[in-house]
Amino acid sequence: MIIAAKDEELRVGPTVEAARSLPGVDLVLVVDDGSTDRTGVLAREAGARVVRHPRNRGKGTAMETGADAVAEVEAREDRVGLVPRHLLFLDADLGETAAGAAPLLEPVVDKTADMSIALFPATRARLGGHGFVVRLARGGVRRATGWEPEQPLNGQRCLSRAAFETARPLARGFGVETGLTIDVLRAGLRVVEVEVPLEHRATGADLSAQLHRAHQFTDVARALAVRGVGPAARRALARTGLRRRARSAY
Repeated sequence: MIIAAKDEELRVGPTVEAARSLPGVDLVLVVDDGSTDRTGVLAREAGARVVRHPRNRGKGTAMETGADAVAEVEAREDRVGLVPRHLLFLDADLGETAAGAAPLLEPVVDKTADMSIALFPATRARLGGHGFVVRLARGGVRRATGWEPEQPLNGQRCLSRAAFETARPLARGFGVETGLTIDVLRAGLRVVEVEVPLEHRATGADLSAQLHRAHQFTDVARALAVRGVGPAARRALARTGLRRRARSAY
């Protein structure tokens, strides 16, 4: 399991402890992506292995760092005849609800899917999945692949190692989930959505939250445009007028 985290000292400990209780999970690895607080220390105290980026490099890079670190752990183990570990990605702010992530593992372990994506019941009830960034990502995935996800921006995912490798390099910033879904499906692999009793910290409605959504919109539009997903994504990216490097996604 891989948890990308930045400045999550209030929640990362309970998240790690809950994740370690999941059946079949024998390794929890936290990528401390340039935190300025005690995220890495508290993650280690909770039982995780920790890899640290000295500076913030963004969620996509943190996910790749985590996958590489898992491979390094496996290289030091006696795993003759064993397949590589599947990669379960969880957000650092899930807290105790992370213990409910087991249904994400099942389709990949059973080989009925190559990637599973979480559906949060509370998100369905609160928003119905109709935010403008969600609509952009959902429509882009549909145009690119013919499949329409309900919660395309959900970062709680389980993948086989092979599926993850097909999508590298990952999209940067807030476009990582949209790009990952498109790339895995375009590789001819199977993706399913699974309802799980998880919930992370909700994005508010203040100025910071609005800026967050603007950057998210820009990064999703960029991920779509890079993948040639129709003129709509390119127009959306042009409308933002943003040419500077986007913020990292957490």
